Amino acid sequence: MASSSTLPIHGSSKYDIFLSFRGKDTRKNFVDHLYHALQRQGIYTYKEDKKIMKGKRISDELIRSIEDSKFYLIVFSRNYASSSWCLDELVKIMECHNDKTTEHTAYPVFYDVTPTDVRHQRGDVRKAFAKHKNKETAGKWREALKEAADLAGWELKNTADGHEAKFIQEIVEQVSLELCSINCNFDEKLVGMEMRVNDLVSSLEIGIDDVRMIGIKGMGGGGKTTLARSVFDGISFQFEGASFVENVRETSSTSLSGLKSLQCQIVSDVSDDKDISIRGVHEGKSMMKRRMRGRKVLIVLDDVSHINQLEALAGECSWFKPGSRIIITTRDEKVLLAHKVTLIRDVNLLSNKEAICLFSRYAFGSEIPIKDYGELSEKVLRYAAGLPLTIKVLGSNLCGEDKPIWKDALERLKSIPLSETMKILELSYTVLEDDHKEIFLDVACIMKGWSKDKAIQALESCGFHAISGLRVLQQKSLITIDARGDQEYVRMHDHIEEMGRNIVRRSHPNMPEKHSRWWKNDEIEHILANDLSTEETRCVHFHIQKLDPYILIKCFGKMKALRFLSIVMKDCSRNLELNTFIPSFPDALQYLRWTNYPFRCFPKTCQANNLVTLEMPESKIVQLWEGGERKLLDKLRFLDLSYSKLKTLDLDLTPNLETLNLGNCCDLVELTDAISMMEHLKSLKVNGCLLLEKLPDDLCRLGCLEKLNLSSTNIKHLPDNIFMLKNLKHLKLDECKLLEKLPEDIGEVKCLKKLSLSSTKIKRLPDSICMLKHLRKLKLDDCESLEKLPEDIGELKCLECLDLSCTKIKHLPDSICSLKHLRDLKLYYCESLEKLPEDIGKLKCLEFLDLSFTEITHLPDSLCKLKYLSDLILNCCFSLEKLPEDLGELEYLRELHIKGICIDLPQSIHLLNGLCIYGSRWLLESFDFSSEIQPLEDEENFKGQDQYYKMLCYVEV
Repeated sequence: MASSSTLPIHGSSKYDIFLSFRGKDTRKNFVDHLYHALQRQGIYTYKEDKKIMKGKRISDELIRSIEDSKFYLIVFSRNYASSSWCLDELVKIMECHNDKTTEHTAYPVFYDVTPTDVRHQRGDVRKAFAKHKNKETAGKWREALKEAADLAGWELKNTADGHEAKFIQEIVEQVSLELCSINCNFDEKLVGMEMRVNDLVSSLEIGIDDVRMIGIKGMGGGGKTTLARSVFDGISFQFEGASFVENVRETSSTSLSGLKSLQCQIVSDVSDDKDISIRGVHEGKSMMKRRMRGRKVLIVLDDVSHINQLEALAGECSWFKPGSRIIITTRDEKVLLAHKVTLIRDVNLLSNKEAICLFSRYAFGSEIPIKDYGELSEKVLRYAAGLPLTIKVLGSNLCGEDKPIWKDALERLKSIPLSETMKILELSYTVLEDDHKEIFLDVACIMKGWSKDKAIQALESCGFHAISGLRVLQQKSLITIDARGDQEYVRMHDHIEEMGRNIVRRSHPNMPEKHSRWWKNDEIEHILANDLSTEETRCVHFHIQKLDPYILIKCFGKMKALRFLSIVMKDCSRNLELNTFIPSFPDALQYLRWTNYPFRCFPKTCQANNLVTLEMPESKIVQLWEGGERKLLDKLRFLDLSYSKLKTLDLDLTPNLETLNLGNCCDLVELTDAISMMEHLKSLKVNGCLLLEKLPDDLCRLGCLEKLNLSSTNIKHLPDNIFMLKNLKHLKLDECKLLEKLPEDIGEVKCLKKLSLSSTKIKRLPDSICMLKHLRKLKLDDCESLEKLPEDIGELKCLECLDLSCTKIKHLPDSICSLKHLRDLKLYYCESLEKLPEDIGKLKCLEFLDLSFTEITHLPDSLCKLKYLSDLILNCCFSLEKLPEDLGELEYLRELHIKGICIDLPQSIHLLNGLCIYGSRWLLESFDFSSEIQPLEDEENFKGQDQYYKMLCYVEV
């Protein structure tokens, strides 16, 4: 891609601009200044040379130059019309301008004459043209002058108060803009760039008179430089000076004078002074401050890796004149944050459609794959995973090759990664601190896709500062944190994962037993089955397919440095004993998770002195230690024995537990009083412990407890002193069939955010529940004895989700309309509910409303004020007579469910673009819609064998 502010026009045009002028009038003054201004802006301009001006008629060479130019600037001066050369030139220009088969445009520039003078050959123009009046070509010349003068152009005396410098600047800016709009600023092989460029330019807000720095961050090879270059090429003409500084990281790190040379480049570029000399970085800063303050500049600093680079090249906003813009690309968000860059944009990888187009351009020279190569192309693109660099390299490498070569190349990629991609990606890894490298490799080999909380737990168990470590990886674009619902997940691009795994493999490429991390099932089973384990291994994660559990547990004893062990095995039908040998886990082990552990206990020989996490879900464990051994596990913080055969647990041996999961331990009868001594406990799960009938009296001494899950237990009541749990945030009591009431002081649990009482025998809620100012989620569905809510329910100012489905609620308190943050309101199967509050429209944040199987007769008109309502579910509301006439005001409504009922839709519904309506076919066909009606597959019918349908309404806007 060209580095100038405006790219040369693609196609047949050789020049951007052709300058037509009278040399004696303007060559050494106005035209000279105009020519150099165009050249500085990167506009390729033709200006005739004296040496080709021989004879009285323009040469063939000059004619070709006119034909090879896109735009023409005709500088009319007092003596322009005196030159037959200029007039012949003008005739040719106007012929090209009027040729509809080509794209040429002429612009007049009235230097020291007026348009009227030129149009009617008056004043000085008349005097200049006088010597031609008897020539046979005079008529043709007059017509050309008149035609040119009628075109839109620029007049010096009416522009910028006659200041030539400002006049020239305006001409250059407008011509540049025209060139940009035609050329689109994009290389032929760039895909998806226009939208990305427009978004970034919009963020720059170039018209605002301030200094703005904007960062573009993302992984290596993701298109940051291409995006910055495209923006630079498209907008630099709007600035008084511009500089694109490439490879800041590489240049500043390869030599002591690197930063100094970059300072020289910037000052030279923006000032058009090629003789810049800087003796040191400090002097360079001073010079930049002096030179930049007087010019509105655009600077791109590409691939910045350290704060000192920004301090030297764009130290403060005060260095620059208002209106200046500085764009910074980096892999490391931390650099931007340290420099107080608040406007930061992620570079988006290519979508599937964009990837296919880009790959096809490089591989086939077309927009789509050629015949019979579509499926192979899809496989290539699955490997490329949206990374532009990889797509380009693969497309170029496979161009012109036949299918056998393609297939062989794809097979090679499975074991040998693309070196060009890996080299660029690994730059982000090499600059990491040693502990952050270890965290990165753990994520790449094992923890990709884990929830953030689980990854932090595992990494902290192994002695790492996980929260800050993951943040560093995120800032360096090596991982992303993806939020889904209430959970966050650790994500990593496929190529970065591959790069990390390649780092682990390459030290011993043919000896996987010596790798620091094992994650491939077949390799691990081969190593363990052949007793090849070594002391180099730190982490193991795999699914057992065939290995005998006895062989498996014996092998781990040899891995003296093993700190992380995660195993998933098929459920073993028998309980295995440990009396045939003396197996052991290594004492270095800090994280142990074994799903379906087949033994009844842990071996005596296992010391577990360093164990921080012990997770044995769905195990055969009856007691923790073989022979009833008692061992103090004072480092243990996380214990999960859910779905095990455990009957009792010595909690006084685990004093530092933070999470305890005994969920669905069906043989567990009670929690010992020792649990109240666990002062660090934050999460306790005993859900599904069907024999558990009461809680220890001193449970409320757990001052750090944040999550308590008692669902599906036989708990009859909660301790009255539950209000002492000052940090409790989540309380789950679902399916507690014997629970009929809550403590009256439940409102004293000030931090409570989620309260779930589904399928309990709760008859009423204590009035104090309205004191829970932080409560966000209240689940009361299937509380069949619940008939009403507290009248002050509207005091729950933070409430976002309220589920009252399948209750005997007869009416909703008017105060419910004060729940300004309520997003979900579920009233499914509230058969006693006949109406909604008239002020329901005050629930400004409501997105989801389910009224199915209620006795609602009408919906309040205020419902149409629910601006963000996206789902309205009215299935089997047999008493409903009509919908509000203004339903079309619900501009965000995307789904309307009216299955099982017959009701007219208001005409205003035609205003809703892309609305899905679900109902009976005969009902949908009665509406005036042209959309296709599609049957719903696997839909649970509400009435006998009725089939329901979906209709998507497209409305032309």
